Amino acid sequence: MKKIHFPKPYQHTHPPVRDVNELYEEQLTFGERAADKVAAVAGSWTFIIIQSIILGAWVILNVTAWIRHWDPYPFILMNLVLSLQAAYTAPVIMMSQNRQADRDRMEAHNDYLINKKAEEEVRVILDELNAQNEALLVIHESIAKLAEEVRINRQQLNAIEASEQES
Repeated sequence: MKKIHFPKPYQHTHPPVRDVNELYEEQLTFGERAADKVAAVAGSWTFIIIQSIILGAWVILNVTAWIRHWDPYPFILMNLVLSLQAAYTAPVIMMSQNRQADRDRMEAHNDYLINKKAEEEVRVILDELNAQNEALLVIHESIAKLAEEVRINRQQLNAIEASEQES
């Protein structure tokens, strides 16, 4: 009978998979977290609606002179405030976008590592399945050989019984 061979059991030599979001959050500084929050607020519909309401009220109060003209038309003070807001908000949003790009690169690298691990483990599974197929073939051949021997022995036994009954 042919010897059945199975591969050695697979050993996981890679470090455990970690959540990229947790890794990323661990390394953020206070300033980076603040920039992300500012970008999240400035990029929301709530911010746009509230800012639109404030600007609309500013214009209405100054055009109608309901209280007094603190910024008469052409609203130079309002333009200054909006320019300052844009001057500080744009770089903060860009910092946040740069960090998001870093996070995306980190996630892509992590996906690559996981795909390599998965490919390695799939290869091991395929080798194991191939070894099982070979083992099944050997077992099947052995069973077929034994079945043939049983058939031959049964024929011989039947022949012996038939010769004994004749005598």
